[in-house]
Amino acid sequence: MRKVRNRLSPMNNPMNQGAISERLGTLSGWVWEDDKLSKTYDFKNFREAMSFLLRLSHEAENQNHHPEIFNCHKQVKLSLNTHDAGGKVTEKDFRLAVAIDSIA
Repeated sequence: MRKVRNRLSPMNNPMNQGAISERLGTLSGWVWEDDKLSKTYDFKNFREAMSFLLRLSHEAENQNHHPEIFNCHKQVKLSLNTHDAGGKVTEKDFRLAVAIDSIA
C-alpha cells in the first residue's frame, strides 16, 4: 500500500492559536481575526496608498501569495490567509506580513 504524503509544504501548514499569538508579538499592528492576519495602513493621501499597493503587488507576486486588499482613499486594509491550508493562517502569511511592513 502506498503511503499518502501531506501535500502541504511546511510553510502551508495551518498554525495553532498559540503559535499565531506568539508570532503576532513580533509584528507591529497586525491582528488575528476571522482566521486571517489583518492590518490597516494610513497614508497621507490616495497617491501614497496606491504607490504602496504597487510595491506590495511586486512582493506578493515574488512570493506567489496574494493578500485580500481593501482601499478607501488614503487607507489600505490587508488580510492574509493561505487558501492551500483551508483559509487558515500559516508561516507563509507571516513571511508576507514581514515583507509588507518593510515596504510600507
